[in-house]
Amino acid sequence: MKLFKEFKEFINKGNVVDMAVGVVIATAFGNITKSLVADIIMPLVGMLTGNVSVSDLKWVLTEASVDPVTGAEIAENAVRYGLFIQFIIDFIIIALAVFVFVKALNSAKKIRLRKEEEEKKEEAAPEPEPSAEEKLLTEIRDLLKNK
Repeated sequence: MKLFKEFKEFINKGNVVDMAVGVVIATAFGNITKSLVADIIMPLVGMLTGNVSVSDLKWVLTEASVDPVTGAEIAENAVRYGLFIQFIIDFIIIALAVFVFVKALNSAKKIRLRKEEEEKKEEAAPEPEPSAEEKLLTEIRDLLKNK
């Protein structure tokens, strides 16, 4: 029972909930960016490369063959540089998306903090000193009131 109680306290802490929300959002964001790369950008890149999928680009070292003794298939040995290019493009787009998202968040935070500071200044600002003319008129009013 004590272990369950400690676990319940741990789960109810704000940091754990915030972290869980962050993981869920990050997963969804990752899926969106992967789809952007795979379904929108890479087909356009493929069109520019002569309708060849970038991930299919490779340098074949040895062709696939059949072992004459055992009859087993021998897999092709190739350097798949297209996949490497694909992952580089994925990384750049995801990094750019994260950069833009964080920059927008920081800008919104700065605007909110600036607004809060202005509100505090307005609340804490003392009433302005009356001008010399106002002071003189106040004195005249008070003198007339006393007569």
